[in-house]
Amino acid sequence: MKKINTYTFYPLGDSAIVIQFPDQISEAIHQQLRAVTAYLDENSFEGFIEYTPAFTSVTIYYQPWIIRYEEIQGLLEEMMKELMEDSAPRTATLIEIPVVYGGDFGPDLEFVAAHNHLSVEKVIAIHTAAEYLVYMIGFAPGFPYLGGMNEKIAAPRKAQPRAKVAAGAVGIAGQQTGIYPIETPGGWQIIGQTPLSLFDLNRKEPALLKAGDRLKFVAISEKEFIQIRRNDGD
Repeated sequence: MKKINTYTFYPLGDSAIVIQFPDQISEAIHQQLRAVTAYLDENSFEGFIEYTPAFTSVTIYYQPWIIRYEEIQGLLEEMMKELMEDSAPRTATLIEIPVVYGGDFGPDLEFVAAHNHLSVEKVIAIHTAAEYLVYMIGFAPGFPYLGGMNEKIAAPRKAQPRAKVAAGAVGIAGQQTGIYPIETPGGWQIIGQTPLSLFDLNRKEPALLKAGDRLKFVAISEKEFIQIRRNDGD
């Protein structure tokens, strides 16, 4: 995969620095972001607090009374030089997400089908055929922004958002698909629901998914949904 050698640094307030890659969503840029975060996981520095990856940037938070901005930039510049020499791609975890499509679980599935002049069955087939990349987590705790959806099932956001969207709801908005990890208002077209819990504070790792993961949706029955939810809650 092509290496992205263009990036810039800039401060965010007085306690964060941003590494900014070209402003375009691509898997090549995502791989570079993953390389940065993997490096930081293994090579922290005094005063480091945490990092937050986005589609085309990584923000690194630090304690300014321990380390100065110029010192961090110098460290990160050395890090980037080292990473530019490393051409090995980062492996990704593939996770299967079971989904009940349509009915009460996916009230907007028929709209998505009609909007794209497809049958409901074809929408499900297209949605489950792709392998999706988790570019970033945001909007709500554990909410995955996914890349890789076929444009044949793209659909606009709802004109009037719902006041409540159930946890586990699988939706489409524009050319993206995603999963609501908690009950929240939302305007995505809901086509199904997964029984898996995407965010649970009682787990060691509260979020089921993380940036860099890959996932596939798998169609299941309502009976299977109930059984998986029962097991997932145990």
